[in-house]
Amino acid sequence: MSRVRTVFVCRDCGAESLRWEGRCPTCGEWNSLVENVASKPDVRAGARGRSRVRRLGEANGGRSRRITTGFGDVDRVLGGGLVPGSVVLLGGAPGIGKSTLLLQLAGDLVGRGAGVLYVSGEESAEQVALRADRLGTASDVDFLASSDLEDIVSALHRCRPAVLCVDSIQSMSSRQMTSAPGGVAQVREVASALQREVKAAGVACFLVGHVTKGGALAGPRTLEHLVDVVLHFEGQRSGEHRILRSSKNRFGRVDEMAAFRMEAGGLEPVPDPSALFLSQETTETGGAAVAIPVHGSRPILAEVQALTTRARFASPQRVCTGFPGRRLAILLAVLEKKAGVALGEQDVFVSVVGGLRMADPAADLAVVAALASAGADLPYPSGFAFFGEVGLGGEVRGVSHGEARLRAARGARLTRIVAPAALERELTGNADVQFIRHVREIADLLEREEAP
Repeated sequence: MSRVRTVFVCRDCGAESLRWEGRCPTCGEWNSLVENVASKPDVRAGARGRSRVRRLGEANGGRSRRITTGFGDVDRVLGGGLVPGSVVLLGGAPGIGKSTLLLQLAGDLVGRGAGVLYVSGEESAEQVALRADRLGTASDVDFLASSDLEDIVSALHRCRPAVLCVDSIQSMSSRQMTSAPGGVAQVREVASALQREVKAAGVACFLVGHVTKGGALAGPRTLEHLVDVVLHFEGQRSGEHRILRSSKNRFGRVDEMAAFRMEAGGLEPVPDPSALFLSQETTETGGAAVAIPVHGSRPILAEVQALTTRARFASPQRVCTGFPGRRLAILLAVLEKKAGVALGEQDVFVSVVGGLRMADPAADLAVVAALASAGADLPYPSGFAFFGEVGLGGEVRGVSHGEARLRAARGARLTRIVAPAALERELTGNADVQFIRHVREIADLLEREEAP
């Protein structure tokens, strides 16, 4: 038996409240609580459960093989392929190519002998077939045009595929819920039900998710906690390049990335993503420096551009794209206090070329170098690259993957690498590496290179 109760659920964080409030008591968002009719289960029902306790060694003995998708870069982002029984959430802006990527993956999986059930709650079979013809994908993909959870579960049991693709989770609804599709209650109920079904059947599942205006995944925060892998598909709709990035992965490294180029026949992998984030003309003007951040297990070269100009308002602007804004404020303070580069009264603009997001602390030194170059309006000679973390005292700290970063820089024909002195013993024998201990040496380096 169950009792029906009314609760109010926050659209942003998924927190529940017994009464409506103008502001969510958990996350602080205004007007985010929506009414939800939920059932309270009978606690005595747990006594009839059939779950049994097992040792982890028994579970390891039946380890399943991963399912390769046919896209090497996608497999690497997933941690080596799809894990049977896992749930992967693929999010991205409208029109970025989520459905295109999913349909290409489905076609390649079928071509490799894996059964695929593709469910769409937004398009008909004829519409998806037109896209499949344009992409040249296999026509043996099982398709279901339905937004009903019960229909999906029934088709899953009937077809018994190896991979289930649901496009999208916000368009699905359950007959047991009275709220509209896309609401907090519906998204949470459908995702929970699909998770139970695919794990019981050993089926890998892709869920396509929408994003909000701020770029976050739409729906309750519990949706990201519920799934095993969260992938973000990013890029500009007017551009041809797309980036697939993982922000959560229970089976592999976090922050792995893959790059694609949108062609007439679909998405094509980019073998060398560094070419997307490096400008061909880096020495013409000041304010440019090459960073070597590591994304997951892969070093990616990216150009950082900085621009400083006289502030026209009482409060100078700090505009940052592709780099954490608060981290930029810290680096500006360190530059002024420890290196004598005064930018406090100037507007500062920092951008990473190509739309890459750099979260690696090793990108600090390249940002500092770009700011110092912009402040002096002097360019670095060609061939320079920087990596290292900057502390509050202005010291340059060592980072991991030093050898891998050097190999990536040399592969791009960058012959003058500036690295932390803490890695001097680890990187001994590399004549093209210049080791520094403090950020003030960046300004000195710029001045020495500028002198005849």
